[in-house]
Amino acid sequence: MLGCLHSLRWAARIEAHRPYPDLPSLLAAADEAAYDLTPGDVTEALTQESLPELPDGTYEVAHTALNAAYAAYEARFGHVFVIHVNDTSPDEALDHVLTAIRSRLTNDPEDERQVTAEELRRLAKGRLMELLRGAGP
Repeated sequence: MLGCLHSLRWAARIEAHRPYPDLPSLLAAADEAAYDLTPGDVTEALTQESLPELPDGTYEVAHTALNAAYAAYEARFGHVFVIHVNDTSPDEALDHVLTAIRSRLTNDPEDERQVTAEELRRLAKGRLMELLRGAGP
């Protein structure tokens, strides 16, 4: 579970309610546990997050622009930028990330904390689905 979201409290809540009757029940529990993350839980989860990966073939100039945006974000908020891009096509991922980071740089720290918690929730759910893909019924 920690591979989906690096929060001990979140993982313990998911594991404590096993077994789940079906995937929708598991995903609902994961969402509920993520909505209950405290600021400390979010900080714990963020310490193990990495920056979003860009699709292969992304231009070097894009990497430079993105690295500058990541640095500005980390300087402003004190943690890595997280965003769920699994639902975004590879052709649109770079624009999606750049647009999001530029927009979120204007947030005040408390608003950004809420956005970050929501992105962590979406990341956890996506990772959980990926982990279970092909696992059978």
